[in-house]
Amino acid sequence: MKVKQYLVAILSTLVFSVGAKAGEYKHSTPAVQGYDVVSYQTGKRPVRGNGNFISEYQGATYLFSSKDNLEVFEEAPEKYVPAYGGYCAFGVSVGKKFIGDPEVWRLVDGRLYLNLDSGIQDEWLKDVPGRIKTANVKWKAIQNKSPASL
Repeated sequence: MKVKQYLVAILSTLVFSVGAKAGEYKHSTPAVQGYDVVSYQTGKRPVRGNGNFISEYQGATYLFSSKDNLEVFEEAPEKYVPAYGGYCAFGVSVGKKFIGDPEVWRLVDGRLYLNLDSGIQDEWLKDVPGRIKTANVKWKAIQNKSPASL
C-alpha cells in the first residue's frame, strides 16, 4: 500500500511539473476580484461578472456580467482595465502594491482607480492629480516586482 501511495505521489509531482513547465497551470484568480470592469463606467455601481463571459487581456482574466459588456471590453480593453494592474492607487503612489478593493474606486478622466479601503481612499482624494502623477512614475519601477518585496 505504501509503495502505491509513493508511486502516485511521484507521478503527481511529475505531471504537475511538466504541466507547470508547459504553462498549463495559470493563476486562476480573476482580475478586480471578478468584478465587471465595464460596469464601473456604464452603471451606478460595479457588479460582479460571472464565468459565462470571460476575456483575457495582458495576462489577466476579466469576468463580465453580460455578453454586451464582454464585447464592449474586447473592442477597447485599455479603456476599462484599472490603473496599476488593479493595485491600490494610493499604495502605488508610495511605492507599494496593496490589493485594490473593487468597491472602493473612482473614475478619473475615464480611468478606473482602486484603493485598499475607504480610509486610504480619503487620503488619496486629498490630492488625486498629485497622487496619480507620483504613482505613474513609481509604477514604472515597481510594476514587475512582487508585493512582498516592496
